[in-house]
Amino acid sequence: MALRIDLKPHERLIIGDVSIRNGSRRASLTFETKAKFLREKDILTESQAKTACERLYVILQAIYLTEKDLMIENEFIAHANEIMNSVPTMGLYIAEIHKKIEDGDYYQALKVGQDLMNYEKYLTKLVE
Repeated sequence: MALRIDLKPHERLIIGDVSIRNGSRRASLTFETKAKFLREKDILTESQAKTACERLYVILQAIYLTEKDLMIENEFIAHANEIMNSVPTMGLYIAEIHKKIEDGDYYQALKVGQDLMNYEKYLTKLVE
C-alpha cells in the first residue's frame, strides 16, 4: 500500500540518509515502496538536543534511519541506563522504547521517545 505525504512550503523531510527541503509551494509525495523517513516536525538535531531525553531521542533517530548498527544501539543502552539511574520513573518509557526496538518497530519507538521528552518537560516544570 502506498503512503502519501503532503509537505508544507519549505518543509524538510529526511528519507534514509538524504535530506530534502520542499520549495515555496505545497507538495505531495507518494512512497510506493517501504522507506524510512522523518518529517521536519519529528526531527531533532544534535545541536538542538539540550536535555538527557532529547539526546536519547537523537540516538533513536539514528537507530531508525540506519541499518542495524550495534554501536548506536550500545550508545542508546548506555544513555538510557544513565537516565533511568537519575530518574527511575522514566524507566517505563525506556522499557517501552526498548521493546519497540526489539520488535523492529523503530518509528513507534520514536513516538514513545517523544512521549518521554514530554514527560521530562513535565517533570522539569514541577521542580521550577
